[in-house]
Amino acid sequence: MKKLFTTVVIALAGFTEIAVAQQDPQFTQFMFNKLIYNPGYAGTSGAICGVAQFRQQWVGFAGAPQSIALAGDMPLKGLPLGVGLNVMNDKIGPSSTFFMRAAGSYNLKIGRGKLGLGLDLGILQKKINTDWITPEPLKVDPSLSTNGLNKVSYDLGFGGFYQIPGEFYVGLSSTHLPAQELKKDNMDFKLSRHYYAMAGYTFKVTPWSKLTPNVLYKSDISSSSLDLNLTYMLFDKFWAGGTYRLKDAAAAMIGVQLPFGAGNSSVLKIGYSYDFSLTKIKSYSGGSHEIILGVCYTPKIIKPTTHGTDRFLD
Repeated sequence: MKKLFTTVVIALAGFTEIAVAQQDPQFTQFMFNKLIYNPGYAGTSGAICGVAQFRQQWVGFAGAPQSIALAGDMPLKGLPLGVGLNVMNDKIGPSSTFFMRAAGSYNLKIGRGKLGLGLDLGILQKKINTDWITPEPLKVDPSLSTNGLNKVSYDLGFGGFYQIPGEFYVGLSSTHLPAQELKKDNMDFKLSRHYYAMAGYTFKVTPWSKLTPNVLYKSDISSSSLDLNLTYMLFDKFWAGGTYRLKDAAAAMIGVQLPFGAGNSSVLKIGYSYDFSLTKIKSYSGGSHEIILGVCYTPKIIKPTTHGTDRFLD
């Protein structure tokens, strides 16, 4: 199994002539960090928000995927614009990818919600370390560069996102629009365009509880993935839920959000999820852990509501 995993890692990292697998980081708690998928999200919640997310996949494997994402966004006062910034780092075996993108979104009020049409622009750095020690000896084509790969390129994405905070959202987006090919000697890495569709709707079950189904579809044309999530919220403070990733994994999640500040104008969110693999790797892995920490501040509450906050799953 270790040999199989190592071979997969090398293929994903780009030691084959061109790597074509999905290259963006994967997160189970996707509904809490929408900016990394869609720049149109920036500013549409009406709040100033920041999110930190960490994922350790396939615990027990040397070189298993490890991902970190930091994102923040806010509306610009007096302007129909939102801005944001997201930074991500994704490692798997000898390969690491660093993303940093600034987002700008035009926010148009439609009905009770806002439509954001956004672009993000930034850099992408791809590294492949040929000195990485594999779990067991592996023959690598001697014609490949012995100095590895370390290339920086520009990155561009586009997205449209509509939401009624606390009730409904839907978004369509694409990342890595230039779809560059990064080369060094005879080592190539093909950066594929990625496409995302996401949506969620909140149902009020009782005066003190809500149920929200969330969906995320990801594709780079050559491969695709579908995440189906159901989250139950109690007293606007505690949540629990589950996610099913088609033919890959099932996950359980829990979390808490705590209002603070004058008039409860701010909210702190802390969440944890654990993935159970549904593939053959489950016999060799300790599962996947993910932690998320977020904070939102609303400068001005437009109108009072019967809820403690309208920013949950926004």
